[in-house]
Amino acid sequence: MTSRTPAVTLAAVLLTLVVLPTSVTGSGVALPHIERDTGASLEALQWVVHAYNLTFACFMLACGSLADLLGRRRLFAAGAALFTAASLASAVARDVLLLDLMRALAGVGAAALLTSGSSILATAFAGRARVRAFAAVGIATGGGLALGAMAAGTLADSLGWRWFFGSHALAMLPVLAAVPLLRESRAESAARVDWPGTAAFAGGVFLLMFGMVEGPQWGWASPGVLGLLAGAVLLAVVFVLVERRRPDPMLDLGLVRNRRFMALCLIPVVVSFSFVILLPLLPNYLVVASGMSSRAAGATMLLMTAPILVAPLLAGLLIRRGLPSRAVFTLSLVLLTGGGAWLAAVLRPDIGPAALAGPLITLGVGLGLNFGLVDGAVLTVVDPRATGTAAGFLNTLRLGSEAVVIAAAGSALVNFTEHRLSRAAPPGRAEDPGAVADSVNSGDLDGALAGLPADGRASLLDAIAHGFTDAWQTVLWASTAVCALLSAAIYLLLADREPAAEPAGRPGTHSTV
Repeated sequence: MTSRTPAVTLAAVLLTLVVLPTSVTGSGVALPHIERDTGASLEALQWVVHAYNLTFACFMLACGSLADLLGRRRLFAAGAALFTAASLASAVARDVLLLDLMRALAGVGAAALLTSGSSILATAFAGRARVRAFAAVGIATGGGLALGAMAAGTLADSLGWRWFFGSHALAMLPVLAAVPLLRESRAESAARVDWPGTAAFAGGVFLLMFGMVEGPQWGWASPGVLGLLAGAVLLAVVFVLVERRRPDPMLDLGLVRNRRFMALCLIPVVVSFSFVILLPLLPNYLVVASGMSSRAAGATMLLMTAPILVAPLLAGLLIRRGLPSRAVFTLSLVLLTGGGAWLAAVLRPDIGPAALAGPLITLGVGLGLNFGLVDGAVLTVVDPRATGTAAGFLNTLRLGSEAVVIAAAGSALVNFTEHRLSRAAPPGRAEDPGAVADSVNSGDLDGALAGLPADGRASLLDAIAHGFTDAWQTVLWASTAVCALLSAAIYLLLADREPAAEPAGRPGTHSTV
């Protein structure tokens, strides 16, 4: 069934897909302003970001399943209302713990919006119109991802951090107004909500991500982290056992046996290892090792994020010219893997924007070629009745892998930097390289140099720049190796036989992969 108001449908979903990523990339920029206003501790501040990301990922699959069962428009409306209310409450919160709680609720709303929004587009458009719609999805999401940090910094500097969260609530008002014009759709079954499966899955993802977030602070071998990870494994086993026994499971385990579906779901994991780890971490390197200002480092990152705004158009053009989606995905994976290797090869302490332009633009184009396209393709290789569940599974892997990879990469950078500084033994601080490594990886160069006499600073700065660079190169080469292996597996999985072409006007019944 196609929508009677396709333009309104597309505009409403695209606006949400601009807003949601800005909350991921922009919240961290607002933290120094929140700290000055509230006097909150560093750990409480970090949960302004982590709470949103955790609930966003934990409830993705559950919201996708609920969208199929209860109605995609209904869940979209509920998600929009919750996200708007939580964003407004975030803007007026006086206590950082209340702010953390509101960011967690906003993450639940975001999960409902993202999964139901993708399903609404899949049922509202067919054929070439769907290709164009999901190319627009890539541009909208890329725009939010690229501009989130800049928007947060501008609003926080000029009007205050509260306006950053308040702007989310204002932006959602047109979306709420458009809800009555959207078509309702749901799975044609009498299945009930799988509450045991939902609880086991959400709990398992939460424990896994919580453990990964706290691992660098508590220590990876600490009882708390090991207990969280063990709990995640236990709940994963419980989830599989529950889903096998239920007549109406939240996740049909047959999806996991769908080769093309799993191949497409692994593409965002490659993105996490190649592109996403750079967003929060590389600016610190540019400030610490290359001596850039924060503004210059942010401007340099636009080399990587700006191509996301145009590359989805190129992907759509290539497909309209007859290039198979599998070829476009392969090109995207080659660029993502090659861009990471290129960056590892050229990285040096005095590197500037000119030397970074090649690898960063390559990474941006690589991501842009699959942004939106992978979401549309996933929804064509599953039963139309399960599009919400499929979107939820895809985005759970996307957000979950991002959180895990960023936490692991951050921890590895601290450990490798500490190891390099221990070997270099810089005068005056050889007794505590761990403290220096923590300061360096948080971008606090003043903290790393605190207490040193002037004649010792130059030596430590040189050791930091080279030690930090060595740590980054180690992480980048390891990430590139993972990307190469995953890309090869994806290419082989996508080689599964091609199904017949989709009949006109019947969305969601074939694969173009």
